Amino acid sequence: MSRYPARFEPAEEGGFVVTFRDIPEAISQGENLEEARSEGADALLTAMDFYFEHKRPVPPPSKLKKGEELVALPASASAKVLRLNELVTQKVTAAELARRLGTRPQEVNRIIDVSHATKIDTIAAALEALGKRLVVSVE
Repeated sequence: MSRYPARFEPAEEGGFVVTFRDIPEAISQGENLEEARSEGADALLTAMDFYFEHKRPVPPPSKLKKGEELVALPASASAKVLRLNELVTQKVTAAELARRLGTRPQEVNRIIDVSHATKIDTIAAALEALGKRLVVSVE
């Protein structure tokens, strides 16, 4: 899973504001630290939509700095980010990926949608069609 550094700063009106230096589109707030963590995770995932919609590569997480906490993307979203970045790097369109996978472009559009639940095997197959291999590990 991709884990991004987040800063939790006290808000003037109370609670905490959550920001991500690697993903500036992700900004949220919570009444307390627990809620701010949950809202921050939602904001991080939601911000991925901007990258997917505009077919922009998602920046990798940078190293944790003092005063920050790591916030994780769900595993499926992390795998989809890897796939998106590879599509952008290789300049492969959804239609071309569909051709390589032997499926319809509509199916690939679902694979590309970060909010659509996709089986990990399907994501792995899409990466293999791009000449990459999905590796899963436990830390």
